[in-house]
Amino acid sequence: MAVRQAAFEQGKQRISDAELSKRLTLAKKDPERAWLGEVSSVVLQQALADLNTAYRNFFQSVAGKRRGAPVAPPRFRSRKDSRQSIRFTRNARFAVTAGRKLRLPKVGELKVAWSRELPSDPSSVTVTRDSAGRFFASFVIITDDQALPPTEAEVGIDLGLATFAVLSDGTTITSARFLRQAERRLANAARNLSRKQKGSSNRAKARVKVARAHARVADARRDWAHKHSTRIICDNQAVYVEDLCIKGLARTRLAKSVHDAGWGMFVRMLEQKAARYGRAFGRVNRWFPSTRLCSACGVVGEAKPLHVREWTCACGVTHDRDLNAARNILAAGRAERLNACGGTVSPAA
Repeated sequence: MAVRQAAFEQGKQRISDAELSKRLTLAKKDPERAWLGEVSSVVLQQALADLNTAYRNFFQSVAGKRRGAPVAPPRFRSRKDSRQSIRFTRNARFAVTAGRKLRLPKVGELKVAWSRELPSDPSSVTVTRDSAGRFFASFVIITDDQALPPTEAEVGIDLGLATFAVLSDGTTITSARFLRQAERRLANAARNLSRKQKGSSNRAKARVKVARAHARVADARRDWAHKHSTRIICDNQAVYVEDLCIKGLARTRLAKSVHDAGWGMFVRMLEQKAARYGRAFGRVNRWFPSTRLCSACGVVGEAKPLHVREWTCACGVTHDRDLNAARNILAAGRAERLNACGGTVSPAA
């Protein structure tokens, strides 16, 4: 990365990947960089491939050829970042032994607590060390996911803070509020960390305790989201949610509650599992008046403040705010999905 940055600042021609690989091979012979030879060469080549991908994404983003948020140029990782990862491809000849251990080149055999059986031979493995000092091994494999049995049920989901989600069939999911429940424990751990002298071994131990406390919160939230998203996908043929601007909501006074809810992770799980198990997934425009629209007569009323949880339409029907929104999201998502599907747009003359 430093070589590419220096070439760019000096106005020289872009250095190719082959040239970078050649320079990396020569760097191993340097006595000051002899430590490069202590790891597998595949790991170093994968690091160069990641750097090339990062630059490609950056240039495509600048040129307007990449969808999504703008991508910043690659930069050096902070020395304070304790997260690390290495990737071994099939060329590195890693293996899962008969004793269910993971053998890595120039590392040896590692004892693994398997979360599931591998359905096929992996093409690569990535070993990651998080900020809490835990190691994880993730494999890339090819699977044939079987679609779930079809069902006639469809559901719209309205996400919220007081109640995490209200489904159009009347089911409610209560907010777990993992961060709020662990605030006192997190504050005590952070307070102990601030009292330790910088650079001391006790401060390093306290930092790990803080990281583990946050990891427990994140793991609990992720497990909770997996269970609920799986149940919703299994019970419904189509799932529709509102396309919320989570980044914008995270900049308001409700930022902590928005981050604690984990809407983005939950919706992403729904979308991925729907594609995996043959279910339909749709997003409803965030400007759709799901709260103000009466699900009985279709009249759009006035804007409702957040403290208004029930309201009565002019047609005489009393609505629960969240349930009414979930029903409108279901109707809007179903109309968008089935609009002119498999038929002519306009009738014949």
